[in-house]
Amino acid sequence: MVELNFAAGVNFLLGATGLGLVVSQDNLILRVAGEKRNGRRVVFTNGCFDLLHPGHVRCLEQARSLGDLLVVAINSDASVHQNKGPARPLLPQEERAELLSALACVDFVTLFDQPTPRDLIAKLLPHFLVKGGDWGPGEIVGREEVEAAGGRVVSIPLMPGYSTSALVERIRAAGVPPR
Repeated sequence: MVELNFAAGVNFLLGATGLGLVVSQDNLILRVAGEKRNGRRVVFTNGCFDLLHPGHVRCLEQARSLGDLLVVAINSDASVHQNKGPARPLLPQEERAELLSALACVDFVTLFDQPTPRDLIAKLLPHFLVKGGDWGPGEIVGREEVEAAGGRVVSIPLMPGYSTSALVERIRAAGVPPR
């Protein structure tokens, strides 16, 4: 289980803004179940969100437009390191979670340690599972579970010119030493 170690008061401030909340997986499962019982359509997406850029924001806004609330699961630092290599993540999980929760389109943010969020998706069974267009239909983790429960898998086209990896390379080419 991933533990978030925010500075004193951050959880209170995040909740007080009326924007998204950073919650544990257990808390998220309970909250989403309640929202679903109240007839709200749940949208789920996931990713590293290592260096938030306009392409991410636009994709998240489009995802949110599909339903009534948007859940974003982000890879923990250990998971990003495992998936992306030793130089990543650039931002620690607490900062990535805080940035995402500050977006008006995001209702809940949670973290996962595994390489993929398949188990979390299977527990939540969102109405919509959303990924960026760089993921092929057969590559979208959780697809089988969501479709078997009557949900839809949606691929959102990427915004041209936005890529975390490209941004990292541009920064490195500019002579900024890696972390």
